[in-house]
Amino acid sequence: MTLGSIIGAGIFVTPKGVLNNVGSVGMSLAVWILCGVFSMIGFLCFIELGTSIPASGCHFVYIRESFGEMPAFMYLWAQMVAIRLTAVIPICLLTYINCRNVQWATRVQDVFTFAKITALIIIIIAGGYHLAMGNSQNFDNAFQGTTTDPGYIALSFYSGLFSYAGWNFLNFVTEELKDPFKNLPRAIYISLPLVTVIYVLANVAYFAVLTPNEILTSNAVAVTFGERILGVMSWIMPFSVALSTFGGLNGNIFASARLFFVGAREGHLPNFLSMINLNYLTPAPSLIFLCLLSLAYLSTTEVYVLINYTAFVEALFVTFSVAGLLWLRYKQPDLHRPIRVNLILPVTFLIVCAFLVTFPFYASPWETGMGIAITLTGIPVYMVTVYWRNKPKVYKRAIGKVTSMVQKLLLSVPEEKND
Repeated sequence: MTLGSIIGAGIFVTPKGVLNNVGSVGMSLAVWILCGVFSMIGFLCFIELGTSIPASGCHFVYIRESFGEMPAFMYLWAQMVAIRLTAVIPICLLTYINCRNVQWATRVQDVFTFAKITALIIIIIAGGYHLAMGNSQNFDNAFQGTTTDPGYIALSFYSGLFSYAGWNFLNFVTEELKDPFKNLPRAIYISLPLVTVIYVLANVAYFAVLTPNEILTSNAVAVTFGERILGVMSWIMPFSVALSTFGGLNGNIFASARLFFVGAREGHLPNFLSMINLNYLTPAPSLIFLCLLSLAYLSTTEVYVLINYTAFVEALFVTFSVAGLLWLRYKQPDLHRPIRVNLILPVTFLIVCAFLVTFPFYASPWETGMGIAITLTGIPVYMVTVYWRNKPKVYKRAIGKVTSMVQKLLLSVPEEKND
């Protein structure tokens, strides 16, 4: 699940964004390596959080436990209005699969993970062949033209980390894992090092075949790569991008629906979103809710604006989550921690997160400012929907009617709580 969730369309598209911001081949490859290391450190921190607070919901649960209800709701709110945008048919089809059967969803993930890795292996082998034939001119003076502007370096990390997004998806479904104390660490030891190696080699292959200018003028680097090297078989690359998008979307739907499910269970969203389908035991209401939100946001067309915006929001709340780890170390020193990471790791991760959240403000003020603004709009919504306890009877009756309608329509019942 982790491997399939991480490898999406990003590696086929975002190398352009990284190169555009850093200005050189060498620094671009360095950013891809550092993004992998950064993700591994982050996942180690999230292993401690996931095993200390063994509940689904990831950032929502950790921020709520550390800093209270309002910051947790603001994360939930930001995610509701920052849904990643994709096409209508895949969203609806994958929503149906996730509603129908959890095993179907995981099998879909396995099949598309295999297809995505196969496509990347083709890219790596083709690039390796080009290098072996002496086409290494793009690596001469590899760091020439590297930018020294920290704002643009931070934005290059946004493009790189967009391709690594998904490293924390297992923390969204902790309650559904078999033995999370073993399987959470296992995911980092296998998935993230493998993804990092594949991503770096894929970027080396891109630079072995395409010039930096060709990459910067390409809408999808892998497609341009395929047109250059695969001839009549060049259709493989756009097909692979589609498969990667489909598989990455499946993992995103699987995890994000659990976030809304947990948010509703904790009283931050309407109660009907915390219910499960009676026949299939899946969180059907939250899956349908996520589907409707995604369809509503099919309006943004500028990919890199969207990447910068969503990456900023994600970096902001990852920072809150890891700050929560440090705060819990101080506030609850006796909390049972089956896995406890070295203090250097969360401190280092927090410093890098602060860099990623702070410096893009002057390099890309519109996207980052929009991320802050949308997050802050969650405060009045929280005050009305969560903090305000004595709501009018008419409001409660309306919510009750909607809940009853959803229960009947989706054959949903409240989750049974194990004491």
